[in-house]
Amino acid sequence: MDEKRLKELLTSVANGQASVESAFSQLKHIPYEDLLYAHVDHHRTLRKGFPEVIYGEGKKTQQIIGIMQAMHKQNSPIIVTRLSSDKAAKILLAFPAAQYYEDARFLICYSEPIPELGRGKILVISAGTSDIPVAREAYLTAKYMGNKIDSIYDVGVAGIHRLLGYREQIESASVLIVVAGMEGALPSVVAGLVDRPVIAVPTSVGYGLSLNGLSALLGMLNSCASNVAVVNIDNGFGAGYVASTINR
Repeated sequence: MDEKRLKELLTSVANGQASVESAFSQLKHIPYEDLLYAHVDHHRTLRKGFPEVIYGEGKKTQQIIGIMQAMHKQNSPIIVTRLSSDKAAKILLAFPAAQYYEDARFLICYSEPIPELGRGKILVISAGTSDIPVAREAYLTAKYMGNKIDSIYDVGVAGIHRLLGYREQIESASVLIVVAGMEGALPSVVAGLVDRPVIAVPTSVGYGLSLNGLSALLGMLNSCASNVAVVNIDNGFGAGYVASTINR
């Protein structure tokens, strides 16, 4: 339940349009609902401005469906990240209105239109085509949190002239998410072109000594560009969430 819905509920009780009992039934699971295998945080929207997001890896399909059903009863927007296609197929039978993006392993279920909450536009940039799945997770997270968003893919430092072809678009963004594997150099390059926050996302893409993204992570943490902040390896969701918070 978000702030708008809570105010509407309290107003309807005050005006006699809704009974105390009906209001209680809607509020009784705040701040959380115990499903035995999960404590669903229904209070998170009121506390942080966005509902709990379900991490799909490591959860059984029925557990995910159970959490989604609890959230759906509260008319809460539902996002599931890191969701495999086989789990998604079963979840879509229970929630046919949901949308699944296989490239990002991302599922979304919204019962109402998404309000536009961002002040500017977020731009997601990937160094290579192999980085797109993580970039897409960041893109979809920021999009469904109510932001204008755009993307540019495969403009890494191996052919830096490709990046410079988008100079105007890069400079007009309010927040930039830059996704890169290998040596992770692209966020520093982008940050040197703009006066806006750049969120760097290292990916596990690369040969041997990329160490499953550790080399890219260390490179980004050691950036000489002062407007770079770094999230964890392959954490597109975290980048999209932070970018949305900044853009609000």
